Parts: sequence; C-alpha cells; structure tokens
Amino acid sequence: MVKVKDFIQKFEQFAPRYLAEPGDPTGMQLGSIEQPVHRVLVTLDVRPEVVEEAIAQKVDFIFAHHPVVFHPAKNLVTDDPQNAMYAKLLSHQIAVYAAHTNLDNANGGMNDWLAQQLRLQHVQILRPSYQRKIKKLATYVPEANAAALRQALAAAGAGQLGDYSAASFSHPGTGRFTPAAGAHPFIGQVGQAEAVAEVKVEVVFSEELTDKVLAALLAAHPYEEPAYDLLTLDNTGGEQFGLGRIGEPERTMTIRQFAEFTNQAFGLQGLRLITHHPDELVKRVAVIGGDGGKFYPYVLQQQANVFVTGDVYYHTAHDMLAANLSAIDPGHHVESIVKAKAVPLFQQWAQAAGWNDVTFHASKINTDPFTFIH
Repeated sequence: MVKVKDFIQKFEQFAPRYLAEPGDPTGMQLGSIEQPVHRVLVTLDVRPEVVEEAIAQKVDFIFAHHPVVFHPAKNLVTDDPQNAMYAKLLSHQIAVYAAHTNLDNANGGMNDWLAQQLRLQHVQILRPSYQRKIKKLATYVPEANAAALRQALAAAGAGQLGDYSAASFSHPGTGRFTPAAGAHPFIGQVGQAEAVAEVKVEVVFSEELTDKVLAALLAAHPYEEPAYDLLTLDNTGGEQFGLGRIGEPERTMTIRQFAEFTNQAFGLQGLRLITHHPDELVKRVAVIGGDGGKFYPYVLQQQANVFVTGDVYYHTAHDMLAANLSAIDPGHHVESIVKAKAVPLFQQWAQAAGWNDVTFHASKINTDPFTFIH
C-alpha cells in the first residue's frame, strides 16, 4: 500500500526541500503522511472549487504547486472561507502537499517546463544558488568479499565520475579486532584477537545518494559491524540548481513577435509587454515562473534583453525600462503547466515503483483569478 510519505520521499529526490527559497512554506500542508494514496489530483492552486473537484473524484491526495497554507492560520474558525476549506479537506481525509520554489529550482522542474514551452535553446540556470556536495565513502572488507561490495556500491550509484561509472579505489591492508561477548563475528572467535587481510575500498557519490549507498554497504558487507568513513569533499562537480532559466529563441524574432509567440504558447487571453524597443531583435530570454520581477538584476547580469515573468509591479517595470530591459508578463497562471507536465512524470514513477493502485489526474479547474475584457 502506497502512503503519502512514499510519494513525498520519491518526489523530494527530484526536488529536495532544501532547494526552496528561504521562508517558503513548501512541503506537507494538511493531513497525515501515513495516509494511503489511491487517487492523486495535480493542481496549481488549492481553491474551494478544486476541493469540490477532489471530493467528487474521491481523491485522497492533492499535489499542488502553490501552498494552500501560505500564511499561518490565526484561528480555526470555519466562518472564514480559508479555514472552512481546510476543514473540508480534513473531514474528507484529503492530504495536501505543496511543491513551490523547490519545484521552481529543480532541474527538469517548473522553469525548465516554461523554457521548453517557449522553445528556448541552449538553456542554462539564470541564478545558480546551490550545488550538490560530493561525498566519499571508505570502508574495509575481507579480500574475498571486495568485488561483491564494489558491485553493490556501484549499483547504488556510487562511483559515477562524469562519463565513467563504477569508479573506485582499493588498497590492501590488515584489519585487527577482538570480538567481545555477544558478538557474532563473520571471521574469528569471541575473545580472541584476529588479524584479517582486508581491502580498503573508496568511492565517491553525490550527496542525495547517501542513504542508498549506506544501505547498499550494510547489506553487502559481510561484517556484523562494518567500519567506514563518510566525508564531505570540497570538490566541485556536483549537480547545480537555481532559480530561472536563460536561453536563446528558437528563431529570429522581434520583441513584439516574441510577445505574440508567448501569448500563443501559453494559450493566453492577453499579456503585458514592457518595452521601449518592440522592433528590437530578441537575443537572450530569461524566464522565471510566478512573481519574478525582483530578480531582473540577474537577467541584466546574464545579458538577456527579454525577461518573461509574472506579476511585474508598476515601479519595477519602470526600473526595467530604465535599464533597457524588455519584459513580458504572461501572468502567474502560466505555472498551471504543472498539471500537464507533472502527471505523466508521476505516472512514470508509479510504473517504475510498481504503484499499480495509484492513479494521477490533472485538475480541470481554471484557477486564474483574472478575466481579460477586450
């Protein structure tokens, strides 16, 4: 039986919570992580109409991009519509998890989806903020068991160096120990000093694999209590994460043409164009989903001349124009792309994990609060 915690564990391998921006209420929002999961609804926002949709579809878990509890509740009086929504979710045993800026910063997440929708080429991270650390494991194993241990560590992902896999280092030596009362030694006798021909095996791996690599070590090592060293290295080379993406347009377009293309790409009723030079050619495009206007200095540093983001404030728009930066504001709701992108991704995970009794569904509710009147 799949539980909420099983899904969270899998998802946070893809978008760890430590990637979230400071103060962002990412993670479990309502319900219990021990709750069984059968039907999952994927949505941008959790609003009353989405909750009604979830109840009608007998959903037991909602995955949302925007946190439903963005500001702490001051009370639980259900005369308040927000509190009433919380109560309805809890009374129908619908758990809610929100993946907000951790999904924005994840590789293959929200901002990559937006860049793909805009058909940007040669895409890079706009504002790098985190690089995964490299770990090094050293352990000591009898010579006869060294090959099997190396294979188990490699199968867990250790020893990946660029285009090389199963990389390791081994050095022979002598292990000495005396099993005490209560021990069940693989080699030697209780109370007798022992000297064993051993091999020191060293491997490196990315930090997110730590639990998996240690589990492989303990499962494959013949000793009852294997000795090992686990170090964090200063080496660079770990996977890099960050906010926003920057790339080049698929074809030559003016800024006005690119704005029209953006409007079509997201199926919008309209958008806001901020520019003094609509006929200038687009050179580099930066994109940040949601409310990203305050990050425009990073866009200037990366020498983009077009910035696509939502919720651009009046005075920020003036600052962009003064800096000779054009911006396209397609609105915050373009992040609803999460429904089209996350559902097939989750279905792939479920198939690989054997979660045969779990189904994923995209919300059909349009939660954009704005209507354009022409």
